[in-house]
Amino acid sequence: MKRKLLSIILLFTGSCLFAQKADTLNLSLLEGEYWWGGLSSQGNKMPYDANSKVSHDFWGDNAGNQAQPLLLSSKGRYIWSENPIKYTFESGKLTVTTRDGKIQSGVAGTNLHDAFSFCVKNFFPPIGVIPDELLFTKPQFNTWIELQYDQNEEDILKYAQSIIDNGYAPGVLMLDDTWQENYGVWDFSPRQFKDPKGMMDKLHAMGFKVMLWVCPFVSADSKEFRYLQKEKLLLLDKDNEQDILWADSKNKAAIFRWWNGASACLDLSNPKAQAWFKERLDYLQNEYGVDGYKFDAGDADFYTQALVSFKPSTPNDHTTYFAEFGLNYPLNEYRASWKMAGLPLAQRLRDKSHNWTDLQKLIPDMMSLSLMGYSYTCPDMIGGGQYLTFLPGAKIDEELVVRSAQVHALMPMMQFSVAPWRILSEKNSKLCVEAANLHLKMADKILELANNASKTGEPIAKPMALVFPDAGYETIEDQFMLGDDILVAPVVKKGEYTRDVVLPKGKWKADDGTVVKGGKTIKVDAPIERLPYFTKIK
Repeated sequence: MKRKLLSIILLFTGSCLFAQKADTLNLSLLEGEYWWGGLSSQGNKMPYDANSKVSHDFWGDNAGNQAQPLLLSSKGRYIWSENPIKYTFESGKLTVTTRDGKIQSGVAGTNLHDAFSFCVKNFFPPIGVIPDELLFTKPQFNTWIELQYDQNEEDILKYAQSIIDNGYAPGVLMLDDTWQENYGVWDFSPRQFKDPKGMMDKLHAMGFKVMLWVCPFVSADSKEFRYLQKEKLLLLDKDNEQDILWADSKNKAAIFRWWNGASACLDLSNPKAQAWFKERLDYLQNEYGVDGYKFDAGDADFYTQALVSFKPSTPNDHTTYFAEFGLNYPLNEYRASWKMAGLPLAQRLRDKSHNWTDLQKLIPDMMSLSLMGYSYTCPDMIGGGQYLTFLPGAKIDEELVVRSAQVHALMPMMQFSVAPWRILSEKNSKLCVEAANLHLKMADKILELANNASKTGEPIAKPMALVFPDAGYETIEDQFMLGDDILVAPVVKKGEYTRDVVLPKGKWKADDGTVVKGGKTIKVDAPIERLPYFTKIK
Protein backbone atom coordinates (compact mmCIF):
# COMPACT_ATOMS: atom_id res chain seq x y z
CA MET A 1 0.00 0.00 0.00
CA LYS A 2 2.83 2.39 0.90
CA ARG A 3 4.55 1.57 -2.39
CA LYS A 4 1.34 2.27 -4.31
CA LEU A 5 0.85 5.58 -2.49
CA LEU A 6 4.45 6.56 -3.18
CA SER A 7 3.95 5.73 -6.85
CA ILE A 8 0.90 7.97 -6.98
CA ILE A 9 2.81 10.83 -5.33
CA LEU A 10 5.76 10.44 -7.68
CA LEU A 11 3.45 10.24 -10.67
CA PHE A 12 1.72 13.45 -9.61
CA THR A 13 5.08 15.15 -9.10
CA GLY A 14 6.34 14.09 -12.51
CA SER A 15 3.08 15.12 -14.15
CA CYS A 16 3.42 18.58 -12.66
CA LEU A 17 6.39 19.09 -14.92
CA PHE A 18 3.85 19.30 -17.74
CA ALA A 19 0.99 20.84 -15.78
CA GLN A 20 1.99 24.45 -16.23
CA LYS A 21 -0.70 26.76 -17.44
CA ALA A 22 -1.13 27.09 -21.19
CA ASP A 23 -0.67 30.57 -22.63
CA THR A 24 -1.97 32.53 -25.62
CA LEU A 25 -0.77 35.70 -27.31
CA ASN A 26 -2.64 37.62 -30.01
CA LEU A 27 -1.00 40.40 -32.03
CA SER A 28 -1.95 42.52 -35.00
CA LEU A 29 0.81 42.96 -37.55
CA LEU A 30 2.04 46.51 -38.00
CA GLU A 31 2.16 48.21 -41.37
CA GLY A 32 5.21 47.01 -43.26
CA GLU A 33 6.15 44.53 -40.53
CA TYR A 34 7.93 41.25 -41.31
CA TRP A 35 8.40 38.24 -39.04
CA TRP A 36 10.80 35.31 -38.94
CA GLY A 37 9.92 32.12 -37.05
CA GLY A 38 12.33 29.63 -35.51
CA LEU A 39 12.47 26.90 -38.17
CA SER A 40 15.54 26.65 -40.38
CA SER A 41 13.90 24.40 -42.98
CA GLN A 42 11.11 26.94 -43.49
CA GLY A 43 13.38 29.94 -44.01
CA ASN A 44 12.59 29.86 -47.73
CA LYS A 45 8.98 30.76 -46.86
CA MET A 46 9.97 33.71 -44.68
CA PRO A 47 9.62 36.46 -43.77
CA TYR A 48 5.92 36.39 -42.94
CA ASP A 49 3.81 39.50 -43.40
CA ALA A 50 0.18 40.63 -43.29
CA ASN A 51 -0.61 38.51 -46.35
CA SER A 52 0.84 35.29 -44.96
CA LYS A 53 -1.31 32.33 -44.07
CA VAL A 54 0.86 29.80 -42.27
CA SER A 55 0.87 27.81 -39.05
CA HIS A 56 3.31 25.52 -37.28
CA ASP A 57 3.14 23.63 -33.99
CA PHE A 58 6.62 23.04 -32.56
CA TRP A 59 5.44 20.36 -30.11
CA GLY A 60 6.94 17.17 -31.49
CA ASP A 61 7.85 18.77 -34.81
CA ASN A 62 11.18 20.44 -35.63
CA ALA A 63 10.36 20.27 -39.38
CA GLY A 64 13.35 18.04 -40.04
CA ASN A 65 15.96 20.55 -38.93
CA GLN A 66 16.88 23.02 -36.22
CA ALA A 67 14.05 24.67 -34.28
CA GLN A 68 13.79 27.44 -31.72
CA PRO A 69 10.67 28.74 -29.89
CA LEU A 70 11.34 32.22 -31.24
CA LEU A 71 9.72 34.85 -33.45
CA LEU A 72 11.46 38.08 -34.49
CA SER A 73 9.98 41.19 -36.10
CA SER A 74 11.47 43.80 -38.40
CA LYS A 75 9.84 46.36 -36.09
CA GLY A 76 11.82 45.26 -33.03
CA ARG A 77 9.22 42.97 -31.52
CA TYR A 78 10.05 39.48 -30.25
CA ILE A 79 8.29 36.38 -28.93
CA TRP A 80 9.94 33.61 -26.92
CA SER A 81 8.96 30.66 -24.75
CA GLU A 82 10.97 28.02 -22.94
CA ASN A 83 8.38 25.54 -24.18
CA PRO A 84 7.17 24.50 -27.65
CA ILE A 85 4.94 27.12 -29.25
CA LYS A 86 2.39 27.08 -32.03
CA TYR A 87 2.23 30.15 -34.24
CA THR A 88 -0.40 31.11 -36.80
CA PHE A 89 -0.23 34.01 -39.24
CA GLU A 90 -3.56 34.78 -40.90
CA SER A 91 -5.44 37.89 -42.02
CA GLY A 92 -2.82 40.24 -40.63
CA LYS A 93 -2.96 38.61 -37.20
CA LEU A 94 -0.42 36.55 -35.30
CA THR A 95 -1.57 34.03 -32.70
CA VAL A 96 0.92 32.18 -30.52
CA THR A 97 -0.05 29.46 -28.05
CA THR A 98 1.64 26.94 -25.77
CA ARG A 99 0.34 23.66 -24.38
CA ASP A 100 2.13 24.59 -21.19
CA GLY A 101 4.50 27.35 -20.17
CA LYS A 102 4.58 31.11 -20.44
CA ILE A 103 4.99 33.15 -23.61
CA GLN A 104 7.37 36.09 -23.28
CA SER A 105 7.01 39.00 -25.68
CA GLY A 106 7.93 42.62 -25.96
CA VAL A 107 9.50 45.44 -27.95
CA ALA A 108 13.30 45.50 -27.86
CA GLY A 109 13.76 48.45 -30.20
CA THR A 110 12.77 49.53 -33.67
CA ASN A 111 14.22 46.90 -35.99
CA LEU A 112 15.25 43.29 -36.54
CA HIS A 113 18.74 43.68 -35.11
CA ASP A 114 17.35 45.19 -31.91
CA ALA A 115 15.00 42.23 -31.45
CA PHE A 116 17.68 39.68 -32.30
CA SER A 117 20.30 41.17 -29.97
CA PHE A 118 17.84 41.32 -27.08
CA CYS A 119 16.91 37.66 -27.50
CA VAL A 120 20.53 36.53 -27.75
CA LYS A 121 21.37 38.34 -24.53
CA ASN A 122 18.33 37.22 -22.58
CA PHE A 123 17.36 33.79 -23.91
CA PHE A 124 20.30 32.02 -25.57
CA PRO A 125 23.62 33.77 -24.85
CA PRO A 126 26.70 32.10 -26.36
CA ILE A 127 29.14 30.36 -24.03
CA GLY A 128 32.45 31.46 -25.56
CA VAL A 129 33.33 28.16 -27.26
CA ILE A 130 33.15 27.12 -30.93
CA PRO A 131 33.15 23.65 -32.51
CA ASP A 132 36.43 22.29 -33.89
CA GLU A 133 38.17 24.99 -35.97
CA LEU A 134 38.74 22.64 -38.90
CA LEU A 135 35.00 22.64 -39.62
CA PHE A 136 35.34 26.31 -40.58
CA THR A 137 38.80 26.59 -42.08
CA LYS A 138 38.79 23.74 -44.62
CA PRO A 139 36.11 22.27 -46.88
CA GLN A 140 34.49 19.18 -45.38
CA PHE A 141 34.02 15.89 -47.23
CA ASN A 142 31.37 13.24 -46.61
CA THR A 143 31.29 9.71 -48.05
CA TRP A 144 27.48 9.52 -48.20
CA ILE A 145 26.66 10.27 -51.83
CA GLU A 146 29.61 8.34 -53.27
CA LEU A 147 29.24 5.19 -51.14
CA GLN A 148 25.69 5.47 -49.75
CA TYR A 149 24.85 2.23 -47.89
CA ASP A 150 28.13 0.56 -48.87
CA GLN A 151 30.69 2.26 -46.63
CA ASN A 152 33.88 0.22 -46.81
CA GLU A 153 37.59 0.56 -46.17
CA GLU A 154 38.81 0.27 -49.75
CA ASP A 155 36.46 2.84 -51.26
CA ILE A 156 36.87 5.28 -48.37
CA LEU A 157 40.64 5.31 -48.90
CA LYS A 158 40.14 5.78 -52.65
CA TYR A 159 37.74 8.69 -52.04
CA ALA A 160 40.17 10.34 -49.62
CA GLN A 161 43.08 9.99 -52.04
CA SER A 162 40.97 11.35 -54.90
CA ILE A 163 40.19 14.46 -52.84
CA ILE A 164 43.89 15.25 -52.63
CA ASP A 165 44.70 14.13 -56.18
CA ASN A 166 42.09 16.54 -57.55
CA GLY A 167 43.52 19.59 -55.83
CA TYR A 168 41.51 19.86 -52.62
CA ALA A 169 43.03 20.48 -49.21
CA PRO A 170 42.34 17.65 -46.76
CA GLY A 171 40.05 18.65 -43.90
CA VAL A 172 37.26 16.86 -42.09
CA LEU A 173 36.21 13.53 -43.61
CA MET A 174 32.87 12.10 -42.47
CA LEU A 175 32.23 8.36 -42.82
CA ASP A 176 28.48 8.01 -43.10
CA ASP A 177 25.92 5.36 -42.20
CA THR A 178 26.80 1.62 -42.48
CA TRP A 179 30.42 1.86 -41.38
CA GLN A 180 28.95 -0.10 -38.47
CA GLU A 181 27.25 -3.51 -38.57
CA ASN A 182 24.04 -2.49 -36.77
CA TYR A 183 22.56 0.58 -35.09
CA GLY A 184 23.75 0.81 -31.51
CA VAL A 185 26.58 -1.62 -32.29
CA TRP A 186 29.19 1.09 -32.47
CA ASP A 187 32.21 -0.64 -33.95
CA PHE A 188 33.52 -1.00 -37.48
CA SER A 189 31.83 -3.74 -39.48
CA PRO A 190 34.33 -6.61 -39.79
CA ARG A 191 32.83 -7.44 -43.20
CA GLN A 192 33.53 -3.98 -44.62
CA PHE A 193 36.68 -3.01 -42.71
CA LYS A 194 39.57 -5.47 -42.52
CA ASP A 195 41.93 -3.06 -40.74
CA PRO A 196 40.02 -0.04 -39.40
CA LYS A 197 42.94 1.16 -37.28
CA GLY A 198 45.23 0.99 -40.29
CA MET A 199 42.66 2.88 -42.36
CA MET A 200 42.39 5.59 -39.73
CA ASP A 201 46.17 5.91 -39.56
CA LYS A 202 46.32 6.35 -43.34
CA LEU A 203 43.56 8.98 -43.33
CA HIS A 204 45.32 10.91 -40.58
CA ALA A 205 48.60 10.70 -42.49
CA MET A 206 46.83 12.23 -45.50
CA GLY A 207 45.82 15.18 -43.31
CA PHE A 208 42.20 14.35 -42.53
CA LYS A 209 40.31 14.42 -39.26
CA VAL A 210 37.71 11.65 -39.33
CA MET A 211 34.13 11.71 -38.09
CA LEU A 212 31.74 8.76 -37.86
CA TRP A 213 27.97 8.83 -38.35
CA VAL A 214 25.96 7.81 -35.26
CA CYS A 215 22.33 7.95 -34.13
CA PRO A 216 20.32 7.21 -30.95
CA PHE A 217 18.67 4.09 -32.39
CA VAL A 218 19.50 0.50 -31.47
CA SER A 219 18.88 -2.51 -33.72
CA ALA A 220 16.35 -4.71 -31.93
CA ASP A 221 17.99 -8.06 -32.71
CA SER A 222 21.43 -7.21 -31.35
CA LYS A 223 23.30 -8.21 -28.21
CA GLU A 224 23.50 -4.52 -27.33
CA PHE A 225 19.72 -4.24 -27.47
CA ARG A 226 19.28 -7.13 -25.04
CA TYR A 227 21.73 -5.57 -22.62
CA LEU A 228 20.24 -2.08 -22.86
CA GLN A 229 16.70 -3.38 -22.40
CA LYS A 230 17.73 -5.40 -19.35
CA GLU A 231 19.35 -2.31 -17.83
CA LYS A 232 16.33 -0.12 -18.72
CA LEU A 233 18.44 2.24 -20.81
CA LEU A 234 15.96 2.32 -23.71
CA LEU A 235 12.77 4.30 -24.12
CA LEU A 236 9.83 2.12 -23.12
CA ASP A 237 6.35 1.53 -24.48
CA LYS A 238 3.63 3.01 -22.33
CA ASP A 239 1.04 0.50 -21.11
CA ASN A 240 -2.11 2.11 -19.77
CA GLU A 241 -2.83 -0.91 -17.58
CA GLN A 242 0.41 -0.51 -15.66
CA ASP A 243 2.00 2.29 -13.69
CA ILE A 244 3.62 4.67 -16.14
CA LEU A 245 6.42 5.55 -13.74
CA TRP A 246 9.79 4.53 -15.09
CA ALA A 247 10.79 3.06 -11.71
CA ASP A 248 7.81 0.66 -11.67
CA SER A 249 7.50 -0.01 -15.38
CA LYS A 250 7.43 -3.61 -16.53
CA ASN A 251 7.22 -2.45 -20.11
CA LYS A 252 9.32 -3.52 -23.06
CA ALA A 253 11.41 -1.25 -25.21
CA ALA A 254 9.47 0.95 -27.61
CA ILE A 255 10.09 0.34 -31.31
CA PHE A 256 10.49 3.39 -33.54
CA ARG A 257 9.79 3.49 -37.27
CA TRP A 258 12.40 5.63 -38.99
CA TRP A 259 13.96 5.97 -42.43
CA ASN A 260 16.13 2.88 -41.95
CA GLY A 261 13.49 0.55 -40.55
CA ALA A 262 12.37 -0.24 -37.01
CA SER A 263 14.64 0.15 -33.99
CA ALA A 264 14.68 0.78 -30.27
CA CYS A 265 16.04 4.10 -28.98
CA LEU A 266 18.36 5.12 -26.18
CA ASP A 267 16.69 6.91 -23.30
CA LEU A 268 19.07 9.84 -23.06
CA SER A 269 17.07 11.33 -20.20
CA ASN A 270 18.83 8.62 -18.18
CA PRO A 271 22.41 9.51 -17.18
CA LYS A 272 23.32 5.82 -17.32
CA ALA A 273 22.23 5.63 -20.98
CA GLN A 274 24.34 8.69 -21.72
CA ALA A 275 27.28 7.08 -19.94
CA TRP A 276 26.87 3.88 -22.02
CA PHE A 277 26.72 5.87 -25.28
CA LYS A 278 29.73 7.96 -24.31
CA GLU A 279 31.73 4.86 -23.35
CA ARG A 280 31.11 3.40 -26.81
CA LEU A 281 32.10 6.59 -28.65
CA ASP A 282 35.13 7.13 -26.43
CA TYR A 283 36.18 3.56 -27.19
CA LEU A 284 36.18 4.36 -30.91
CA GLN A 285 38.41 7.35 -30.27
CA ASN A 286 40.82 5.45 -28.04
CA GLU A 287 40.93 2.26 -30.11
CA TYR A 288 41.00 3.68 -33.63
CA GLY A 289 41.72 7.40 -33.33
CA VAL A 290 38.28 8.62 -34.40
CA ASP A 291 38.17 12.41 -34.11
CA GLY A 292 34.45 13.20 -33.85
CA TYR A 293 30.88 12.33 -34.75
CA LYS A 294 28.06 13.22 -37.08
CA PHE A 295 24.93 12.90 -34.92
CA ASP A 296 21.91 12.07 -37.07
CA ALA A 297 18.19 11.61 -36.29
CA GLY A 298 16.96 12.82 -32.89
CA ASP A 299 13.97 14.60 -34.47
CA ALA A 300 11.15 15.44 -32.08
CA ASP A 301 8.51 13.67 -34.19
CA PHE A 302 10.16 10.31 -33.41
CA TYR A 303 9.18 10.78 -29.77
CA THR A 304 5.49 11.65 -30.11
CA GLN A 305 4.27 8.11 -29.42
CA ALA A 306 3.29 7.17 -25.87
CA LEU A 307 6.63 6.61 -24.14
CA VAL A 308 7.99 5.99 -20.68
CA SER A 309 11.37 7.57 -19.98
CA PHE A 310 13.64 7.81 -16.96
CA LYS A 311 12.80 11.51 -16.71
CA PRO A 312 9.31 12.72 -17.69
CA SER A 313 9.92 14.47 -21.01
CA THR A 314 8.25 16.10 -23.97
CA PRO A 315 9.17 14.96 -27.50
CA ASN A 316 11.26 18.13 -27.84
CA ASP A 317 13.14 17.31 -24.64
CA HIS A 318 14.40 14.09 -26.21
CA THR A 319 15.74 16.10 -29.15
CA THR A 320 17.54 18.31 -26.64
CA TYR A 321 19.08 15.38 -24.75
CA PHE A 322 20.55 14.02 -27.99
CA ALA A 323 21.90 17.42 -29.05
CA GLU A 324 23.38 18.22 -25.64
CA PHE A 325 25.22 14.91 -25.74
CA GLY A 326 27.30 16.21 -28.66
CA LEU A 327 28.89 18.81 -26.41
CA ASN A 328 31.20 16.00 -25.29
CA TYR A 329 32.85 16.11 -28.72
CA PRO A 330 34.15 19.40 -30.22
CA LEU A 331 34.19 17.82 -33.70
CA ASN A 332 30.47 17.31 -34.22
CA GLU A 333 27.59 17.83 -36.61
CA TYR A 334 23.81 17.94 -36.09
CA ARG A 335 20.81 18.26 -38.35
CA ALA A 336 18.01 18.14 -35.74
CA SER A 337 18.16 20.45 -32.72
CA TRP A 338 15.84 22.13 -30.26
CA LYS A 339 16.93 25.22 -28.31
CA MET A 340 20.66 24.71 -28.94
CA ALA A 341 21.48 28.27 -30.03
CA GLY A 342 24.72 29.67 -28.63
CA LEU A 343 26.27 26.25 -28.04
CA PRO A 344 29.34 24.87 -29.88
CA LEU A 345 27.47 22.49 -32.17
CA ALA A 346 27.87 22.45 -35.95
CA GLN A 347 24.42 22.62 -37.53
CA ARG A 348 23.72 21.37 -41.07
CA LEU A 349 20.67 22.06 -43.18
CA ARG A 350 18.53 19.01 -43.91
CA ASP A 351 19.16 17.04 -47.10
CA LYS A 352 18.44 19.02 -50.24
CA SER A 353 17.64 17.42 -53.59
CA HIS A 354 19.68 17.90 -56.75
CA ASN A 355 17.51 20.60 -58.31
CA TRP A 356 17.42 24.37 -58.65
CA THR A 357 14.42 24.80 -56.38
CA ASP A 358 16.33 23.33 -53.46
CA LEU A 359 19.47 25.28 -54.36
CA GLN A 360 17.42 28.47 -54.05
CA LYS A 361 16.43 27.44 -50.52
CA LEU A 362 19.99 27.38 -49.23
CA ILE A 363 20.47 31.08 -48.57
CA PRO A 364 17.07 31.80 -46.93
CA ASP A 365 17.26 28.62 -44.84
CA MET A 366 20.77 29.52 -43.70
CA MET A 367 19.63 33.03 -42.86
CA SER A 368 16.76 31.61 -40.82
CA LEU A 369 19.31 29.53 -38.91
CA SER A 370 21.33 32.65 -38.19
CA LEU A 371 18.28 34.54 -36.92
CA MET A 372 17.53 31.64 -34.57
CA GLY A 373 20.92 32.15 -32.92
CA TYR A 374 22.70 29.24 -34.61
CA SER A 375 26.01 30.59 -35.89
CA TYR A 376 28.07 27.48 -36.70
CA THR A 377 26.23 26.36 -39.79
CA CYS A 378 26.59 24.33 -43.00
CA PRO A 379 24.26 24.51 -46.06
CA ASP A 380 23.92 20.71 -46.56
CA MET A 381 26.12 19.02 -49.18
CA ILE A 382 27.27 20.62 -52.43
CA GLY A 383 24.96 19.58 -55.24
CA GLY A 384 22.46 18.19 -52.74
CA GLY A 385 22.58 15.62 -49.94
CA GLN A 386 19.46 13.67 -50.90
CA TYR A 387 21.00 10.42 -52.13
CA LEU A 388 17.90 9.34 -54.07
CA THR A 389 18.65 12.07 -56.61
CA PHE A 390 22.10 10.55 -57.23
CA LEU A 391 21.12 6.92 -57.83
CA PRO A 392 22.54 5.23 -60.96
CA GLY A 393 20.99 6.71 -64.08
CA ALA A 394 20.11 10.02 -62.42
CA LYS A 395 20.75 13.09 -64.54
CA ILE A 396 23.48 15.37 -63.23
CA ASP A 397 23.21 19.12 -63.80
CA GLU A 398 26.82 20.31 -63.94
CA GLU A 399 25.89 23.97 -63.73
CA LEU A 400 23.91 23.28 -60.57
CA VAL A 401 26.87 21.61 -58.86
CA VAL A 402 29.17 24.54 -59.66
CA ARG A 403 26.66 27.15 -58.49
CA SER A 404 26.05 25.12 -55.35
CA ALA A 405 29.79 25.12 -54.60
CA GLN A 406 29.78 28.89 -55.05
CA VAL A 407 26.90 29.30 -52.59
CA HIS A 408 28.91 27.27 -50.06
CA ALA A 409 32.24 29.01 -50.64
CA LEU A 410 31.62 31.99 -48.33
CA MET A 411 29.29 30.29 -45.87
CA PRO A 412 30.62 29.38 -42.40
CA MET A 413 31.21 25.82 -43.61
CA MET A 414 31.22 24.05 -46.96
CA GLN A 415 30.77 20.32 -47.48
CA PHE A 416 31.36 18.10 -50.50
CA SER A 417 29.94 14.60 -50.86
CA VAL A 418 29.31 13.79 -54.50
CA ALA A 419 32.73 13.83 -56.17
CA PRO A 420 32.96 16.73 -58.66
CA TRP A 421 35.88 15.02 -60.43
CA ARG A 422 33.66 12.00 -61.14
CA ILE A 423 30.51 13.69 -62.40
CA LEU A 424 31.72 16.96 -63.96
CA SER A 425 33.72 18.02 -66.96
CA GLU A 426 37.33 18.95 -66.30
CA LYS A 427 36.45 22.65 -66.55
CA ASN A 428 33.53 22.49 -64.13
CA SER A 429 35.44 20.25 -61.75
CA LYS A 430 38.18 22.89 -61.56
CA LEU A 431 35.55 25.55 -60.80
CA CYS A 432 34.57 23.57 -57.71
CA VAL A 433 38.22 23.53 -56.64
CA GLU A 434 38.27 27.31 -57.11
CA ALA A 435 35.24 27.64 -54.83
CA ALA A 436 36.99 25.49 -52.23
CA ASN A 437 40.14 27.61 -52.54
CA LEU A 438 38.10 30.77 -51.99
CA HIS A 439 36.86 29.26 -48.73
CA LEU A 440 40.48 28.56 -47.78
CA LYS A 441 41.41 32.15 -48.65
CA MET A 442 38.67 33.43 -46.34
CA ALA A 443 39.38 30.89 -43.58
CA ASP A 444 40.94 33.38 -41.17
CA LYS A 445 38.02 35.76 -41.65
CA ILE A 446 35.46 33.00 -41.11
CA LEU A 447 37.26 31.74 -38.01
CA GLU A 448 37.47 35.28 -36.62
CA LEU A 449 33.71 35.64 -37.12
CA ALA A 450 33.09 32.26 -35.48
CA ASN A 451 35.06 33.28 -32.40
CA ASN A 452 33.20 36.58 -32.33
CA ALA A 453 29.89 34.70 -32.53
CA SER A 454 30.91 32.65 -29.50
CA LYS A 455 31.21 35.86 -27.48
CA THR A 456 28.55 38.17 -28.91
CA GLY A 457 26.03 35.88 -30.60
CA GLU A 458 26.42 37.79 -33.87
CA PRO A 459 26.08 35.22 -36.69
CA ILE A 460 28.84 34.50 -39.19
CA ALA A 461 26.51 34.58 -42.20
CA LYS A 462 23.80 37.22 -41.90
CA PRO A 463 20.68 38.26 -43.76
CA MET A 464 20.89 41.70 -45.33
CA ALA A 465 18.14 42.98 -43.03
CA LEU A 466 20.15 42.12 -39.92
CA VAL A 467 23.20 44.16 -40.96
CA PHE A 468 21.18 46.96 -42.60
CA PRO A 469 17.95 46.81 -40.58
CA ASP A 470 16.39 50.07 -41.78
CA ALA A 471 17.12 49.77 -45.50
CA GLY A 472 14.11 47.73 -46.63
CA TYR A 473 16.09 44.54 -47.34
CA GLU A 474 13.76 42.13 -45.53
CA THR A 475 12.70 40.14 -48.60
CA ILE A 476 16.14 39.68 -50.22
CA GLU A 477 16.75 35.93 -50.39
CA ASP A 478 19.56 35.50 -52.94
CA GLN A 479 22.40 37.42 -51.30
CA PHE A 480 23.82 37.53 -47.79
CA MET A 481 26.54 39.08 -45.66
CA LEU A 482 29.67 37.37 -44.38
CA GLY A 483 30.14 39.37 -41.23
CA ASP A 484 29.26 43.04 -41.61
CA ASP A 485 31.48 43.96 -44.55
CA ILE A 486 31.42 41.23 -47.23
CA LEU A 487 28.32 41.00 -49.41
CA VAL A 488 27.93 37.69 -51.27
CA ALA A 489 25.65 37.42 -54.31
CA PRO A 490 25.71 33.90 -55.82
CA VAL A 491 23.78 32.92 -58.93
CA VAL A 492 21.02 30.47 -57.97
CA LYS A 493 19.00 30.29 -61.19
CA LYS A 494 19.78 28.02 -64.11
CA GLY A 495 21.19 29.63 -67.23
CA GLU A 496 21.66 33.08 -65.71
CA TYR A 497 25.04 34.73 -66.33
CA THR A 498 24.19 38.21 -65.06
CA ARG A 499 22.38 39.19 -61.91
CA ASP A 500 21.12 42.21 -60.01
CA VAL A 501 22.90 42.99 -56.75
CA VAL A 502 21.45 45.27 -54.09
CA LEU A 503 24.38 47.29 -52.74
CA PRO A 504 23.89 49.25 -49.49
CA LYS A 505 25.29 52.75 -49.15
CA GLY A 506 29.04 53.19 -49.14
CA LYS A 507 31.93 52.13 -51.35
CA TRP A 508 32.33 48.47 -52.26
CA LYS A 509 35.20 46.64 -53.92
CA ALA A 510 34.05 43.76 -56.11
CA ASP A 511 35.77 40.40 -56.44
CA ASP A 512 37.05 41.51 -59.85
CA GLY A 513 38.70 44.61 -58.35
CA THR A 514 36.22 47.23 -59.50
CA VAL A 515 35.02 49.82 -56.98
CA VAL A 516 31.32 50.59 -56.91
CA LYS A 517 29.34 53.25 -55.09
CA GLY A 518 26.42 51.68 -53.21
CA GLY A 519 22.96 52.82 -52.29
CA LYS A 520 21.54 51.28 -55.46
CA THR A 521 20.92 48.08 -57.38
CA ILE A 522 23.54 47.20 -59.97
CA LYS A 523 23.72 44.53 -62.66
CA VAL A 524 26.88 42.44 -62.74
CA ASP A 525 28.25 39.83 -65.09
CA ALA A 526 28.23 36.40 -63.47
CA PRO A 527 29.47 33.75 -65.89
CA ILE A 528 29.75 30.22 -64.57
CA GLU A 529 33.32 31.01 -63.48
CA ARG A 530 32.33 33.87 -61.18
CA LEU A 531 30.93 34.18 -57.68
CA PRO A 532 30.16 37.89 -57.26
CA TYR A 533 31.06 39.29 -53.85
CA PHE A 534 31.80 42.79 -52.60
CA THR A 535 33.93 44.02 -49.71
CA LYS A 536 32.98 47.29 -48.06
CA ILE A 537 35.71 49.91 -48.19
CA LYS A 538 36.07 51.68 -44.87
